[in-house]
Amino acid sequence: MSSDPVKHVVVIGGGFGGLACARRLAKRDKFRVTLLDRRNHHLFQPLLYQVATTTLTGPDIARSLRGMFTGSDWIDVRYDEATGVDLEKKQVFLGSGVTLDYDAVVMAPGARTSFFGNDHWAEHVHQLKSLSDAIGIRKAVLRNLEFADQTEGEQQEILSTVIIVGGGPTGVELAGAFCDLVRRNLKRHYRRFDTSQQRIILIEGQDRLLAPFSPEQSRYTAEHLEKLGVEVRTQAFVSDIRSQTVVLKGGEELKAATIIWAAGVQAADLTRQIEPQPELTRGGLVKVAPDLSIPGYPSAFVVGDCAYLEQENGKPIPGQAPAAMQEGEHVASLITTTPLDKPRPTYPFRYTDKGQMAIVSKGSAVVEVKDWKPRGWLGWLIWLFVHVLFLVDFRNKVGVLMSWFWAYVKNVPGARVFTDASSENNLLTKGLIEPHPEDRAGKQ
Repeated sequence: MSSDPVKHVVVIGGGFGGLACARRLAKRDKFRVTLLDRRNHHLFQPLLYQVATTTLTGPDIARSLRGMFTGSDWIDVRYDEATGVDLEKKQVFLGSGVTLDYDAVVMAPGARTSFFGNDHWAEHVHQLKSLSDAIGIRKAVLRNLEFADQTEGEQQEILSTVIIVGGGPTGVELAGAFCDLVRRNLKRHYRRFDTSQQRIILIEGQDRLLAPFSPEQSRYTAEHLEKLGVEVRTQAFVSDIRSQTVVLKGGEELKAATIIWAAGVQAADLTRQIEPQPELTRGGLVKVAPDLSIPGYPSAFVVGDCAYLEQENGKPIPGQAPAAMQEGEHVASLITTTPLDKPRPTYPFRYTDKGQMAIVSKGSAVVEVKDWKPRGWLGWLIWLFVHVLFLVDFRNKVGVLMSWFWAYVKNVPGARVFTDASSENNLLTKGLIEPHPEDRAGKQ
């Protein structure tokens, strides 16, 4: 370890937890911080679904990590990926081949999609973890609608159908937003395709949507989505996924050109590349000490989606942005005020539950803050305010507000463009769908 009085802290991950930690450390001049991320931007994950459903664009919810620390002399942002951590040698190994020595390490690599042991399903579905994922979903839905307008019958139905697996906040928000987009905003955009006939199917294995919410909020959500036209399938278990096909337990097959997986997450691969291997949960989360350090290693911390710590009520701290931010700030405080190279008094992390919320559709959301449970328009306004408040940059706030004005007040859909319109990707040219009768007759 260096004898330099300036301590080197490596923060792995520029998500909510890692960013909160790095920003707090940046205010102290006795700490040199290396912030690692395999993306060059911080992504506001709660609004990612709005990029997929055309309400927002990528720059609205992303901010350059380097741009966020241009005034910080002690922060070094590196575009790289941590591939392993040696707790004994206090080293972080990078994908580029570089090895970083540290005085303290904060691991916040986030989560990845879990297919519950069926990883081969990944090739048939869209995921929603990154900007490229969101843009891919948007392109798939819009492209399939274009082809749906050029055919008829069963082929038209399959092309226009969207199946969403997972009835948590992401699945609910996607289902409601696609209804708003296709059934409302695009209803006059297609001459030969009736957008009111589009099928949006939401599949959930539990007996209700939004399981972490109260039963009454779950019931309101399901009823509201069904009024919009969403087919809500609870207690429905997926047994297989093939090309354009979801097979439910019992044998029922559902056909759709767009299948979105929003059903499960697990810890990033990095947690299994820590040596010596700490105790992990089944999903790969690190079982941390009350102060968020790895037991036996007071200079190594895990925060966010990869940390497992039970609260006093026996429930684990939720993998949500507010919790990750609180964890990141707590760890930064420990690093700056307590010894890093020897056992210290226990300063346990105390999670402050600020509630939970999910938007259902335009003008409707469910919110829970302890015993206060607003929904509908009031819940929606609260949802809008909170999400703008937590955006990391003033420019992002203005951009999002302007986009919401056009989408929610003017009912004007957002970014509906996509690339890759070559003939080799045209379903008609490839003979995968039959042309509409008007086209076969040579009519315009």
